[in-house]
Amino acid sequence: MGESMAVFVPAPGDRTWIEGVGGAESNVACHLASRGFRSRWVSALGQDSFGRAVLSRVRAAGVDTADVHIDPTRQTGLYFKEPGAVTYYRRGSAASALGPDLLDRISLAHTRLVHVSGITAALSPSCLGLLRAVLRDRRGDYRVSFDINWRPALWEHGGGPELLRELADSADIVLVGSDEAEALWGTDDPAEVRALLPGPETLVVKQGADGATLMESGQRVFEPALAVDVVEPVGAGDAFAAGFLASTLDGQGAGRRLRAGHLSAAGTLLTHEDVGEQLPAELASALLDADEPAWRGARVSTEGVRLG
Repeated sequence: MGESMAVFVPAPGDRTWIEGVGGAESNVACHLASRGFRSRWVSALGQDSFGRAVLSRVRAAGVDTADVHIDPTRQTGLYFKEPGAVTYYRRGSAASALGPDLLDRISLAHTRLVHVSGITAALSPSCLGLLRAVLRDRRGDYRVSFDINWRPALWEHGGGPELLRELADSADIVLVGSDEAEALWGTDDPAEVRALLPGPETLVVKQGADGATLMESGQRVFEPALAVDVVEPVGAGDAFAAGFLASTLDGQGAGRRLRAGHLSAAGTLLTHEDVGEQLPAELASALLDADEPAWRGARVSTEGVRLG
C-alpha cells in the first residue's frame, strides 16, 4: 500500500528519456507476485497517461490492481533519475490524497500481510493518518511489515525521526538500513536499534554490502550479503524486503530468510530496472543450501555466479 510514480531515466548516448515505473510498495508487490503469491497493490493514480502506464506495468507483473483508485482531478507523480540525482514531482499527487477512509473501501479479510513504508507518512497528513490506521486499527488477522525507507527530502518540515520510530514500533516486521538508522536515531548498531524499537516481533537491520541482522524472539542472526558486481543499487532494498517476506510467509528459518532477501536483492542489483529478474531457480536453491564458506565465496555478476 503506497504511491508509485512514472519514472524517467536518460537513454544512453542521446538526449531522450526512457519511461518506467518506480514505487517501493508496488516493487515489493511485483516481486511477491513473481514468487507465486497472490499480491495486491492498493494506491491512487491520476486519470492521465502516466497513471495508465503505471497501472499497466504493475498489472502485467501479475499484481491485483482492483483497489487502485483513479483520481479524475489529481495527477500521477513523476520522478527523473539521473546519475547522482533524483528529482521528484509528486506534490499534490493522487496518492497524496489517500487517507484512513481508504480502509472502508477495501477488504483485508483474507490478507496475510500488509506492506507499507515510511515514504507514505511524508506525503501528507492524510497519508500519515492512513499509516496509523493500518498499523493500529487492524481489520483482520494479518501482520504489517514496515520498511523505514528514509527519504530526507520528503521531510522538509521535520518530524521524520520521531514519527518513523512511532510507526515502526507499531509494526510486526520492520526493515531498516543501518545507514538510515544512523541518520534517524544516531546509531547503526542492531542491538541499539532494537532497544529503540522494542515493539516489533521481527526487526531486520540491513548493513549494506556487509549483510543483514535479524532480531526476533530474543534471537540475533547475522547473514553476510552475497558479493555482487553492482550495475545499479536502486530497488535493491525493495527486492530484499520481498525475498525476506516471501520466505517469512513460507515459514522458513532465520538464516534462510535473510539469504532469500540477499538473493532477491542480487537480482535487482544486476539491472537498471527497479524490479530486476530473479536469479535462476536452481542457482538460488543451491545458494540457499550452501555451507557458509561457499556462500561467502560466491560472486554474482551479469555473466553468472562464480563460486569461491
